[in-house]
Amino acid sequence: MIENIIQKDKEFLIYLNNLGSENWDGFWLAITNQFHWTPLFVFLLYLIFRYLGLKKGLFTVLFLALLVTFSDQITNVIRGVFERLRPNNDPAIRDSLRTLIRPQSFSFASGHATTSTVVTVFLIMLLRKHTKYIKFLIMFPLIFAYSRLYLGVHFPIDILGGFINGVTIGYLSFKLHKFLINKIFN
Repeated sequence: MIENIIQKDKEFLIYLNNLGSENWDGFWLAITNQFHWTPLFVFLLYLIFRYLGLKKGLFTVLFLALLVTFSDQITNVIRGVFERLRPNNDPAIRDSLRTLIRPQSFSFASGHATTSTVVTVFLIMLLRKHTKYIKFLIMFPLIFAYSRLYLGVHFPIDILGGFINGVTIGYLSFKLHKFLINKIFN
C-alpha cells in the first residue's frame, strides 16, 4: 500500500513538473527564492505594527523570528527521521524531471511549505480582526510550495506534509502568542 502511494506521488510529480517550460523557468526560480518575497514581508511588518502598536509589534516580530527558526528546525528533524531523497536525487525518476536547481538535503517534509504556512496561518489568525483581506495571504504558501514541484525538488507528499506541519505549528503558535500577549501586556 505505501509503495503504491509513493509510486503515485512520483508519477504525479513527473506530470506536474513536465507541465513546465523554459518560458516560465525564470519566473518559478524567482518565486522559490525567499528574497523576492521581501516586499510582501515588509508589508506584513507594516500591518503588524499598524494594528498592534510598537511594543506588541516588536514582541510579535521577535516571536515570528523564533517561530520561523523553530519550524525550520522541526523540518530538519523530520527530514532526518524519514531521509527521503529529493526527486532531483532519486535515481528512479531524476531523468524524467525538468530540474533547474539541485539541493542535496532530504525531501520530506518541505521546509518552504512548512515555514510559509506557519507564518501565513499565524498572521491570518493574528490580523483577521483588523483586516478582512489578510485571508488572501493564503496564496503565499500555495504559490511558494508549487515552485518546489515545478523545479523538481519536492514530491507532492512533501508539500502536503509541510502544509500539515505549518497549519499545526501556526495554529498552536498563535494560541501561545495570544497567551503571552495577555500575560505580558495586560
